[in-house]
Amino acid sequence: MPTSRRYLRGILDLLRLEHGLMYGFGVVIGIYVSDPFFPDLWKVLLGYFTAVFLQASTFAMNDYIDYEVDLANARTDRPLVRGDVGRNTAMIFAVALMPPGFAASYLISPSAFLFAFAVSVAACFYNLKLKELGFAGNVYIAFTMAAPFLFGSIISSGWITEKSLLLASMAFLTGVGREIMKGIEDVEGDAIRDVKSIARTMGEGRAAVIAVIFYIFAVSISPIPFFYLPEFMFDPKYAVPVAITDILLIYVSLRLLRDYRRESIRLYRKTTLLAMVFGLTGFFAGAF
Repeated sequence: MPTSRRYLRGILDLLRLEHGLMYGFGVVIGIYVSDPFFPDLWKVLLGYFTAVFLQASTFAMNDYIDYEVDLANARTDRPLVRGDVGRNTAMIFAVALMPPGFAASYLISPSAFLFAFAVSVAACFYNLKLKELGFAGNVYIAFTMAAPFLFGSIISSGWITEKSLLLASMAFLTGVGREIMKGIEDVEGDAIRDVKSIARTMGEGRAAVIAVIFYIFAVSISPIPFFYLPEFMFDPKYAVPVAITDILLIYVSLRLLRDYRRESIRLYRKTTLLAMVFGLTGFFAGAF
């Protein structure tokens, strides 16, 4: 029986609140990148909580469904594998957190609600089946990394602006690379659900090369705002954090081509997450 401290830690790990905070921050960035003078702070707050609630629900459902896979992969970062939280608790959180997320998006606008609902339905489909299709599942997860910026643009502008689409594209490309790389780490457990990841169908070495290609594509488009978008043109507030992002992604790429052991992949995942934080910071700072 887990202690109260272990249980609390297990809940926090189950909901991946650090991801939720970053997704919520992504929504805020999408809002102000699209409209730096957006005045409705109430809608900003609702957008933030939409992201936090819906991503927490999705992660809890993912842990519930993927329990056997995570067990085989020795994913001790997962609270169900550690025994800190039971599977029934995970399902309760998955179900309970979705309605407040939908309610928050509904209070913003009908288009915001439809976008949030569509992404959540896709998340359920991913957890139940799409993940098994390998690359298609990678593309979906990468889209969820890009979705907060698109959602923020819908909140502030009513549509997806060019600036938010560019930001989303960089997040998407990085996300695809990150998910393909993660498939190398999870290759043993993925065999249980017969997940047709690139690492399983084409080999771990080729998966590493393909992941690197997506990272390089993300790096290659990062200078576009600096040279072509008026809000970011020659702005060091954008250039410096994004340059750090590029350096980190290039570093991971060079390392990944030479070393794709499981323990190394775990370090690369943390590094790419840090890279994305710097990228978010650059876009947010450059918007003002």
